[in-house]
Amino acid sequence: MKRILLSIFLLMAVTAFAQQQTVAYSINPSTFEETASITITVNGSSVNEATWGVTGNALYMWAWAFDTNDTTQKGTPDNGSWDASTEASRFTYNAGTDTYTKIITPTTYFNTTGIGRIGFLIKAKNGNGDKKSQDILVEVGSFQVNLTSPIENSTTIIASGANFNIAATNTNGTANYTLKANGTTINTASTANYSYSHTNITANQIYELTAVQGATTISKKFSVVVNPNTVSQAMPSGLEDGINYNSADATKATLVLDAPSKDFVYVAGSFNNWQPTLAYAMKKDPVSGKFWLELTGLVSGENNTYQYWVVDATPLANSPSMVKTADPYSTLVLSPYDDPWIPVSSYPNMPVYPAGQQFEVTVLKTGQTSYNWQVTNFVKPEKEKLVVYEVLVRDFDATRNFQSLIDKIDYFKNLKINAIQLMPVMEFEGNESWGYNTSFHMALDKFYGNSNKLKEFIDLCHQNGIAVILDVALNHAFGRNPMVRMWMNDPDGDGFGSSTSENPYFNTVAKHSYNVGEDFNHQSVKTQYYVERVIKQWIQEYKIDGFRWDLTKGFTQACTASDNSCTDAYQQDRVDVLKKYADYSWSLDPTHYTIFEHLGTDAEEKEWANYKISESPSKGIMMWGKMTNQYNELSMGYTSDITRMSSSSRGFTANRLIGYAESHDEERLMYKNIQYGASNGTYNVRDLNTAISRMSAIGAVSLLVPGPKMIWHFGELGMDDSIFTCNNGTVNDESATLQGDCKLDTKPQPQWTENWLNDSNRNKIYNDWSKMIALKTAEPVFLGTSTIKNANSKVVNIKITNSNLAVTQLKDVLILANFDVTAQNISTGFPYAGTWYNLMDNTTINVADVNAPINLPPGEYRIYGNKIANLAIENFEKEKTVSLYPNPTSSYFTLNFVASKVEVYSVSGSLVKNFTSNSNLDHQYNVSDLQAGLYVVKAFDENGNSQTIKFIKK
Repeated sequence: MKRILLSIFLLMAVTAFAQQQTVAYSINPSTFEETASITITVNGSSVNEATWGVTGNALYMWAWAFDTNDTTQKGTPDNGSWDASTEASRFTYNAGTDTYTKIITPTTYFNTTGIGRIGFLIKAKNGNGDKKSQDILVEVGSFQVNLTSPIENSTTIIASGANFNIAATNTNGTANYTLKANGTTINTASTANYSYSHTNITANQIYELTAVQGATTISKKFSVVVNPNTVSQAMPSGLEDGINYNSADATKATLVLDAPSKDFVYVAGSFNNWQPTLAYAMKKDPVSGKFWLELTGLVSGENNTYQYWVVDATPLANSPSMVKTADPYSTLVLSPYDDPWIPVSSYPNMPVYPAGQQFEVTVLKTGQTSYNWQVTNFVKPEKEKLVVYEVLVRDFDATRNFQSLIDKIDYFKNLKINAIQLMPVMEFEGNESWGYNTSFHMALDKFYGNSNKLKEFIDLCHQNGIAVILDVALNHAFGRNPMVRMWMNDPDGDGFGSSTSENPYFNTVAKHSYNVGEDFNHQSVKTQYYVERVIKQWIQEYKIDGFRWDLTKGFTQACTASDNSCTDAYQQDRVDVLKKYADYSWSLDPTHYTIFEHLGTDAEEKEWANYKISESPSKGIMMWGKMTNQYNELSMGYTSDITRMSSSSRGFTANRLIGYAESHDEERLMYKNIQYGASNGTYNVRDLNTAISRMSAIGAVSLLVPGPKMIWHFGELGMDDSIFTCNNGTVNDESATLQGDCKLDTKPQPQWTENWLNDSNRNKIYNDWSKMIALKTAEPVFLGTSTIKNANSKVVNIKITNSNLAVTQLKDVLILANFDVTAQNISTGFPYAGTWYNLMDNTTINVADVNAPINLPPGEYRIYGNKIANLAIENFEKEKTVSLYPNPTSSYFTLNFVASKVEVYSVSGSLVKNFTSNSNLDHQYNVSDLQAGLYVVKAFDENGNSQTIKFIKK
């Protein structure tokens, strides 16, 4: 049960694992009704509080309850969250006896009735890192039934024709027993000691033994699975693991499962009422050893659900004899743990989880209609010109789904980014997650929307020249993953556990020092096959343009969980296997973006960055280039060195470094500006608007450095909420170990649409960065080489030149920025004298002395070029439609081009506002005096051509 309730465990590397403790406890009275008051006492000497980092004797109870059948979870105890238990769940410490006590009345504490069993564990306030006790289960009620044979909820494997003995005892004298097998009553008795032998069993049986005494009914469930003596038969050619649809016959589909060391497998599903007969025993291919079965009689267009019953007749100690699991290669799974909380608005008409089942199930549907792609020949932006916008769908907008992104396509277009990178959207555990706790890598997580909605978003991006990149977490998988569950240790019998030595996919102990979840063994051929199937699914089914591979340091078998120096050092096995995965991606799509989050040594990273760089089309793996600390030092007003923002500084042959000042994993620059910024007199970086005013300069000295770059969402609006903001709006940073650091919390409802775009200071960052990105993507000079001077300074001097361009072109750029808190005379070093153009506004300066300094106020910057940026200007002006932001608005709007005249009309056609020519792309058209309602803007260009757009005045 704990792993069901606590599926929010994510990606954070923790310093200690396996801190679970076995505690001694008692309950008084030992037998009780649900309405009785009970005292739970924990022996303090059985708990090592220091191991959990507990101070002040702060221990908490995490509780759950079941119905009278002891199977269905119910009730709503006030647990709080796993990383921040509520004070209502805290134990009282008794110093004199060194005990912890908690008094509860089950019906009150669990806010429900009809309780048959309660469960609880003891934990630290923040339970991350396994800071918890064993699960404790206690029966409720004076009438109790004990199933002595077999074990409750167990599955017994028998030979066909064998007998099966059932025995139970109960309290309080005689009870009326009824035994059902597959829903049919096969025995009744009135006794206090029940026994029965079911003889000559030739089919799988699901049993329910019901005992009635007075008004109380208790039932116990268990099952028998008959060994079908698996048929050895060659598998038809051309089949892959998972579902193989029959293109010629929508009534058929063939399932394939690779389950080494398992004895036999049944397929249970909606098509056999979840009671598989011998006809649903999978056959076994004598060559590959894979199990397979052709399903027939399916109905085209109908949703079917199924699981595999995977049986090991002689399991390892603490391993189950049978595991019920969804298909590892599922492309759509249903979850009893997550689906009830997915909004209908995000996933309308979601298939229904089958009643009476446990664990995830796979959806199978023949005769599906393919998505009608509008763009089938998308040409990706050049790697060197990429400006990637990283998004966590969950925290991007209030609706937290793919439709949010679709609705904001103009926002992305006007920012001029040419790639969007989605944090993991594969089926992860829980709903509101960063997504790195993936359980099914080929399935789309339903919390954000259905398959067609993601495809619609990708298609729309492609229509607008924007590539879509997926973040994939293939270093590890979490406990619901079928390949974990088929070979697991499960000592508490809850259906979840860690990998065993028989597992052909996962290590029993992580082979690197950054692991979370179960660690994939990437030297395993079976793991490599799985990874390549994942790659194929997302490239071919979703037309994904690239992958950002999370935590590639983990793709080694050479290290240990405690050896950081080994993990961080060059490892040949992961260099080779990751090249293999890149090669497979390129075999499917020669222009596919392969991006590694490695953050390792230059020697290792340049192996990938320079890999097949000279091929046509040019390959080379792009590497994440974390520069957060360096750029944050500048933004705060302190000395820094940003020379490693260039690919050449790391030994890369071509520009393959995706440099960034912010990512999902790092603290927001703006938050630290306000907390720790420098000051001088009235100029104080800790002032919000002063801090915001410095972010345009950060864009100038980061985005324009040649090579791909990345923005973390809302950096372009100066987002100042801490990464450690909790879901209640408070901030707990990484030092708040007892409370939990809240880094992974769902953030408060995004306010950018309400306030930030109406804030002229924040809007200026957006507009400035948009111009810079237009320069980067349109002007060939930014494909050249850069020289970053003034290392370890508060001022920045960047020279960019492209020697392949003619002198008549924009071929030289000089970027200057002052991150001090006082005005500075900045040395220049223009390449030559003459007229130079400020590329942000096309004003000019005449340079006679190429070394003459330029005075810049604090936080300001200049971008000079030897020519006007005509291509970038053209790029701005070639928009086919006018765009207006913010919309809705409360005070002003801006347009995406410099208009010669702007007219505002009411919906009845009356002219209500008239604006004359301006030369500023950032110009704000004031409409604060208009009444709330719908209006039409008519905007004229310099040639008198007009376009119209509607907006809402709030």
